[in-house]
Parts: sequence; C-alpha cells; structure tokens
Amino acid sequence: MPMRNITVISGGMGGAKFIRGLLHGITHGLLPGVSPDARVTVVANTADDLWLHGLKVCPDLDTVMYTLGDGIDSARGWGRRDETWSVKEELEAYGVEPTWFGLGDRDVATHLVRTQMLEAGYPLSAVTEALCKRWQPGVRLLPMTDDRVETHVAIADPESPSGRRVMHFQEYWVRLRAAVPAEAVVFVGLENSSPAPGVLEAITEADLVIVPPSNPVVSIGTVLGVPGLRSALRATTAKVVGLSPIIGGSHVHGMANQLLTAVGVEVSASGVGLHHGARSAGGVLDGWLVDTVDADQVGALEAAGLPARAVPLLMTDDDATAAMAAAAIDMVS
Repeated sequence: MPMRNITVISGGMGGAKFIRGLLHGITHGLLPGVSPDARVTVVANTADDLWLHGLKVCPDLDTVMYTLGDGIDSARGWGRRDETWSVKEELEAYGVEPTWFGLGDRDVATHLVRTQMLEAGYPLSAVTEALCKRWQPGVRLLPMTDDRVETHVAIADPESPSGRRVMHFQEYWVRLRAAVPAEAVVFVGLENSSPAPGVLEAITEADLVIVPPSNPVVSIGTVLGVPGLRSALRATTAKVVGLSPIIGGSHVHGMANQLLTAVGVEVSASGVGLHHGARSAGGVLDGWLVDTVDADQVGALEAAGLPARAVPLLMTDDDATAAMAAAAIDMVS
C-alpha cells in the first residue's frame, strides 16, 4: 500500500527547507511508494520560543509556516519577505532592551495575534492551527507541546560566583552568534511538559516518520525530550529514518558543532546517528542517511546496528531535497 501519512520531526530552517522539498516530491510524483495525496504532519520544536516585548515568539513554528506558506525571507532563511523594521527602530530609539533580537513589522502581526489568543486562554496548538489558516502551509503543523519550554545555554563567566552565566538560547545564537563555547545546555520545563494534542497520534499512526537535517540538540533533541515522544517513536509500526545535519565533519548551517560538543557527542555524521541510536538497540532510528563525503562512516554505523547509506545531502533546490526524501523512503521501504 502507498504511504499516505508522513510525519516529520522538525526544527526551523533546515527542517522547513526539507519539508518544502518533501512536499515538492509528493506533488510531482518524485517519491516512489508515496501516494500523491499523502498527508504530511510536522511536529515542530518550541523550546526556542521566547517572550519579547510582551509578545510570544515561536521561531521554529513561524519559520516552517512562513517557508511552506511562501512568506519567508529566503535570503535570511527566517522572518517575512519584504520586511520593514520601523517598530524595531522605534524601540531602540526608546532604549528598550533587548536590541539584539529584531521583530520585523510584518512579523509583529503574527506575534500579536498569537499573544492575544494565548492570553484569551487558547493553547499554542489551537493558536498555531488558526495562524496556519492564513498561510495554508500544506501540512498539519503541530507544536511539540502546549507547555512552556525554553532552552538555555551556559557559558563561562569569570565575574559570576559560579564561574558560569546562563542565557536563553536565542541570546546565545542571535546576540553571541554562538561564538562563545557552550559549557552546558539546559532545557527548562521539558521534563514536566506533555505532548500537544495530536502529536502522539501523528507518530503512532504514521506510515513513515522522518527526522530531517535539523539541529540534533536544540531542535530534534528537545522534541524527543518531551515525555512520551521517544517512547512513541520506539513503539510505532512506522519506519523512522533520519538525515544527517553534519556533512564533512561540520554543520551546514547553525551551531550544531558547539552544542554537540557541549553535550559530549562527536561532531560527525556517525556521531549524530549513534546519538539518536538504532531502534533495535533502544534508540529511535531504523535508518540513517549520511552525505557521500562521509561514506567511510557507514561501516561503523552498521556495525553498531544502525542501517546507513551515503547519498548527496545538500539541499541546493527542491529537486535535490526531494531526491534526499526519496532516498530516505527507499532505505526503509
């Protein structure tokens, strides 16, 4: 039977780009074994979320929504296309901090609607569904949880009594540009969170679950850290296949290098694959794709019980990304 239900565990930029290629592949019949009317559900990371100027900002949810709804600024990979920055400039003129995180004028409208709905008592999952009615992303977009979860990063600070300073992940990434070594990653509220409505069903009722090339620590790692998510992946009858975000010993975009080092994981395609682990050995994967430049790591992965293949993994355009999705599907079909 053709696959009709595909679930993707996603972060922001990398995940969104992969999902766009996946949808391109479905629409153009480029994915053997997948029904042309296949439904894609995205379970997105929300641990990057923050409150800023009284507004609830959900970077990964919005990046997926804008990318698939054709509203993303493709040059930056985040935020709205044709954006203006009057609000940001006025806040800076007033001396309002933080000035390092900019909300564009168009983007502010999304955060205003979200914040108003949250304050009216709607859960984040319902708010996300409402926002998607405007954007029509072509997928069912689910936050990993309706609960407040935040990723914080500890860095060295000689002036602090503890020798460390802990900051929100967004400050580490946007203000510091991840240029300072991360000593620890802390997920505040994660262990007490619960899956948002529909999340567990999206995994247990899927024909296929894909882990795209998103940050393995602060994107995929946080989603899998929601109580019940990892167990659902281990129990589902669907095959679970992942694609490495590390190519040639480094991340393609972002700060995976710094954060993998902080949690003690080798910065390599095989290191990330083994970090997620083979489902046959208590992990979550049935297959793992690495880039062709990392083909020499396939043997070590398979020796550890994780089936692996080497294929091109650069998402240069939608056709190339669809080919990656086709390779992932072929591997576990």
